[in-house]
Amino acid sequence: MESEAQLWWTMLFGAAGFGYFLYGRKQKAAMPLVCGIALCVFPYFVGNIYLLVFIGLVLVALPYFISI
Repeated sequence: MESEAQLWWTMLFGAAGFGYFLYGRKQKAAMPLVCGIALCVFPYFVGNIYLLVFIGLVLVALPYFISI
């Protein structure tokens, strides 16, 4: 981790991803399930804090606008 902010954002998006994953699995809904997995995994591959926040917010908002 580069900074403390990156650690906090990673933990926040990981917790939201875990919630989406559980919801998607229980409801058998593909979009929350996929977004939950993506939210848990993507912070490991993004080094820029601004890009991390942008991608995380997009993934958090995506299930509200697209339902599969």
